[in-house]
Amino acid sequence: MSRRRSSDKDNRAPGQRQLRVGEELRHLLAELFERGDMRDPDLRDASITVTAVDISPDLRNATAFVMPLGGQDEKRLLAAMRRAAPWFRARVGERAGLRYAPEIRFEIDRTFDEADKIGALLRRPDVARDIKDD
Repeated sequence: MSRRRSSDKDNRAPGQRQLRVGEELRHLLAELFERGDMRDPDLRDASITVTAVDISPDLRNATAFVMPLGGQDEKRLLAAMRRAAPWFRARVGERAGLRYAPEIRFEIDRTFDEADKIGALLRRPDVARDIKDD
């Protein structure tokens, strides 16, 4: 029998349960942001989109990727979300039905910025000429 190396674990794609729990956490966090009943005044009136939630294989740590509407006040809102992380963890723990409420870490989602960069590269004249249909 061969043993798995620790590097094999790091390179594996998320399992079905991780994906399902991550999606459930995304919905719960989005609902909490939509409701807006947080104590922190910075978060109360903010429009924040939860784009994805990545969760560790043991379901104890989660990274929530968020984007403020219009990308404004990212630093201030990210700091407020990090301050309120224990509150979010408690609310998610009540509703998720998991044995352990995951530790939630908030990060700004940069995929939209990357998509814009790729789009700009594809619109460049020298690149557009190469991919133009003949």
